[in-house]
Amino acid sequence: MKPGLGMSFPKSQGPRPGLLRQIGFFSATALVISNMVGTGIFATTGFMAGDLGSARLILACWTVGALFALAGALTYSELGINFPSSGGEYVYLTHAFGPEWGFMTGWVSFFAGFSAPIAAAALAFSDYLGYFFPSLKQANASIVIGTGALSLRLGAGQMTASALIAAFTILNCFGVGRTAKVQNVLTSTKLIVIAGFVIIGFAAGTGDWRHFSEHAVRTSTVSLPTQFMISLLWVMVGYSGWNAATYVAEEVRRPERTLPAAIAAGSLIVAVLYLGLNMIFIYATPLEQLKGVIAVGTVSASNLFGPGVAGVFSALMAVSIVSTVNAMVTIGPRVYYAMAKNRAFFKAAARIDPRWHTPVNAILSQGVCAILMTLTPFPQLVVYIGFSLTLFTVLSVASIFVFRRRRADWQRLRVLELAWPLIPASYILVGTCMMAYGVIWQPRASLTALATVGVGALVYRFGVHAPKV
Repeated sequence: MKPGLGMSFPKSQGPRPGLLRQIGFFSATALVISNMVGTGIFATTGFMAGDLGSARLILACWTVGALFALAGALTYSELGINFPSSGGEYVYLTHAFGPEWGFMTGWVSFFAGFSAPIAAAALAFSDYLGYFFPSLKQANASIVIGTGALSLRLGAGQMTASALIAAFTILNCFGVGRTAKVQNVLTSTKLIVIAGFVIIGFAAGTGDWRHFSEHAVRTSTVSLPTQFMISLLWVMVGYSGWNAATYVAEEVRRPERTLPAAIAAGSLIVAVLYLGLNMIFIYATPLEQLKGVIAVGTVSASNLFGPGVAGVFSALMAVSIVSTVNAMVTIGPRVYYAMAKNRAFFKAAARIDPRWHTPVNAILSQGVCAILMTLTPFPQLVVYIGFSLTLFTVLSVASIFVFRRRRADWQRLRVLELAWPLIPASYILVGTCMMAYGVIWQPRASLTALATVGVGALVYRFGVHAPKV
């Protein structure tokens, strides 16, 4: 649902002569890695510190999330082999459950798959800049309407986040060529920053291994097992993007082998990378000091290297987050465009500017929605994103049972056969538990996600024609 860095733009349904199977294992693995690395790892550990209160539980949560993502990714591999065309969840749900579900995955993708993550990334960017300009931190918003989860916040941080979104939205309207050049630089910077921060932090930083055995006073009032399931929603935002690899299944050489191997290898590499980052965060800073912090990288860099060097890392991490914003601003409208061409989304999204050859309507609509979402508190945005993405990936994984029963020509992935139906069933079970706990203990954000789905169903029923499959 949430394609990330380096992803090929989705193509519309139907035969596309000229596409070649030229992506090998290493290129496909690199694609998976760049798609997965996003805002979640830079901005969620501080909230998990307060909710879980234990370094070991935080690391365990990220490990379980990795296994959960891997189970989903392997199931998507089988779906991608049998549907080697663009569209991802839209294709699977349309064929399995009908065109209404295909439309709703695009509808939810607009809000939770792209607009909300763009807003969350832009807000995290502002918080990292808050190291230099404290007024940019979300906590320092000058106007607050309401309280708690229902509050709306407006201040210098939200304005900065909105300006970043607006800048990339405008840039994307004027052609994809210059956007791609910017993205290449930002992507390279992100990977170098993450690897350098972990390696230099452990090699030369002034951290303390005793932090791993220290606890923080929990800010959550629910039991630890329940909170662990809720925190997995945060983790899944960090791991989201593994499903984006299925969008290029038709261009992968020997997809029956390359696709599952690349997805598995990419997911494992990202899991190691994420665990390394969380370990350096905890190594650098006691959990009590991490509680509620969005810019965990800034705090950790300051403790590891001192305030002077921390400023450099803060700036580099802000640049790294910018790459996430640009990638999603670029890719999201192509998803709506591809669906609109197939009569599965609003017609306006399929209109191309005759001069710049870009889906300007789709780009601008997404930009306005993302800017409005910057008024929402960051934690609620993350739960909303995690719940929505989990819902539709669970439905997509469940579709494999439908296809295996319906189609005699269905190609089966060997790794799933070894323990059938353990892998897809475990994904469905854990995902369903996460959503159930989310509704019970984080009702506002979770019910907002369900309301988004419900509104999408009404829009489809009364305003959109059924697509041709």
